[in-house]
This record gives sequence, structure tokens and C-alpha cells, in this order.
Amino acid sequence: MDNLTHSLVGALIGQTGLKRKTGLAMPALIIGANLPDVDAACFLWLDGVEHLGFRRGITHGPIAWVLLPLILAALLYGFDRWQAKRGKRPEGRLPVNFKWLYLLSFISCLTHPALDWLNVYGIRLLEPFSSRWFYGDTLFIIDVWLWALLGFATWFSLRREKRGGEWKRPARIALSVALAYIGVNGWISSSASREVGAVVSERAASEHGTYVIASPVPLAFWERETIWSELAFGTHNASGPIYYVGHWSLFAGFGGEERLSRQPCGSAPLHHARGSEGEAFLFWARAPFAERAPDGSVLLRDARFYDPRARDRFTVALADVACEELPGRAGAN
Repeated sequence: MDNLTHSLVGALIGQTGLKRKTGLAMPALIIGANLPDVDAACFLWLDGVEHLGFRRGITHGPIAWVLLPLILAALLYGFDRWQAKRGKRPEGRLPVNFKWLYLLSFISCLTHPALDWLNVYGIRLLEPFSSRWFYGDTLFIIDVWLWALLGFATWFSLRREKRGGEWKRPARIALSVALAYIGVNGWISSSASREVGAVVSERAASEHGTYVIASPVPLAFWERETIWSELAFGTHNASGPIYYVGHWSLFAGFGGEERLSRQPCGSAPLHHARGSEGEAFLFWARAPFAERAPDGSVLLRDARFYDPRARDRFTVALADVACEELPGRAGAN
């Protein structure tokens, strides 16, 4: 999820009453909720799409859950002592308790991978013990409805606190509503994947079913972009995935489909991608395929983030790799 959502979750946890446990509790909660994104520093030394194979990994895994809060708590504790020695410690600040600082940092840090898991981008929750990607397919990476709920509740709780009213209850209610909203979205994604998978499998006469990615869309949380693939066969028995995208609505059901790539290549580019960018891309990709660009080059794409009009940050151009155009399913758009 985006960092505003992470920050609001940390602040709202503080407004439930936990910020009164120790001085500097709110910085611990808000910074801790964003701390795993320290891996964004990789942009300083990685080129192109190499960051795809690095981010949402080691800093989002079990070891980081323990060490990052410990580092944050130590820094905040040291900062408080440094201010005290210089005579600049705010008089209204509560006494700083290291154990509570660490516990609050730990709690907020855990909310980060939990939220990141909710979208289709993926997260390696067990890194470094396992490099497996996990996907929640529940929320769009920027959910304005969650923004509105968390933002209003934080403002309302702070306003009540300032006026001497009951300020903990609104925060607790908002967090409960947010969890319910996430649960409903998870059910919507599951319904979309199950319904579209059944339709596609029946049409293809598949006994094993079809794996469907139900990708949340901006604003319309009741709708999903559904993605699935079929194999096409070329003149040399080279097979490659051809991806289709459809639209599903909680109220209207499955609304048709469209083939993503008009000029798909075989699977050879997927097996012969070399170099740090190509390998990092394929390590990260969940729905990879290759297509021929207008200039004749071969592009690696991911069906989750496909824009046929541009070579974006989710695209890798391959040099010296041939593209064998494959036919789509008869009658496809």
C-alpha cells in the first residue's frame, strides 16, 4: 500500500490509547508503519527494473520484523536522552519507556507487510528463509475509501482529544470498520476469481480449472479486472502464454474479455532472458509474457501492469532474442 495509508494506520493505532504508554509513542507508530520501505534506497544503486527483484523482500520479512523496530526504538530512546542532556526535552513529553517503544514499533512495523500483502503486486513474507511471493488480491494499492475512513477518524479523534472529549473510541471503531472493509473486499475478489474461472474453464473444457487473478481497480471497490492465460503453439512447438483481461462486477457479473497482447511471442524469450534486469523481472513477475514491439524488439511484460501504449517501469526490452509470433485463440478480440 501507499505510505499515506501506512502512516494513517500507525497514527490511528496511537489514537486508540497506545500513544499514552510512553513518550515518543506516535513517532514510533508512524515511522514504524513505514519502516520496511527503507528498501526504497535500492534505487540509489540498482538500474532499470532491477528494483523489482529486491523490494518487498528482506525488509518485509521475519528478521526485519524484529530488527527494524529494535533499531527504531533505540534511535528514539537515544534521541530523548540527547534532548534531555541538552536541556531541550519538551516538558509535556511522557517518560520514555524503551520496552513500550519497542513494542509499539514492533506492532506498527507488522502492519506494513500485512497491508502490502493485500494488493496484486506481491510480497515475500518469508524472506530470507523463502523467496516465495504472496498475493492478497484484495485492495488497490491506493484505496481512496480507506484514505477517507482512516483520515477522517484520525482527525476526529485528535479533535475530540483537544477538546477534552472521548477520543479513543472513534479510532477503535474506525479500525474495526477498516478491517471489515478489507474482509468484504477479500470476499469480492474471491467471488470474481471463482466465477470467472468457472466460466473460462467450462468454455475451454478444462478439467483442472483456470487460475484467475482478480485485480482491484481504483475507486470502484465492487469491481475487478480479471486476468488469466492460455497457451498458444507456434510453428516449432514453441508454446507461450497469451493473457486475457476481463471485467467483473459484483452487481453485473462477468462482462467479457480482451486479449492483452496483439503480437505475443513464444516462451523462448522467457527462457532466454539474460542480465540483471531480465532476471530480476522474471523473478518478480506473476504473469509474464513476451511481445513484439513496433520497432521489432522483444519486450517482457507482466499482465498485471500492462500498458500497450508505453514501455513503463514494468517492462524490459530484450536484445538479440527472436520473437516468434503466436496465434491467439480463434475468435478472440
